[in-house]
Amino acid sequence: MEQGSTYMIKLIHLIFILTSFVSFSGRFALSIIKPEILQNKILKIMPHVIDTILLVSGITLVFQGNWLEGEFGWIASKLTLLIGYIILGVVAMRSKEGVKRWMAFGGALFCYISIFIIAITKNGFF
Repeated sequence: MEQGSTYMIKLIHLIFILTSFVSFSGRFALSIIKPEILQNKILKIMPHVIDTILLVSGITLVFQGNWLEGEFGWIASKLTLLIGYIILGVVAMRSKEGVKRWMAFGGALFCYISIFIIAITKNGFF
């Protein structure tokens, strides 16, 4: 693909990184303040749409950049942290226990920030 399309996919990816973070944080806050609002159909569907676009754009960038041909431990690190982010995010959203819920939210944020740092530095923990 040409440079323009790679730039566009990267821009989409960056926009949805921010959107995913705002969505998760906002839904977590709503789950504490006004949990009944989370029953709105759009608030149930949108996180899946956002995260699917984020994942597809990320996979597209991996293959466009031929990042699997060289050292790709950083990609494996990001995928491992992504799985942790998803699991901890589910625990944070579904748990009724205050301490467990906040620990899971903090862990999810740690994973999110770590993914961001790895993406910038291209240095994973493997």
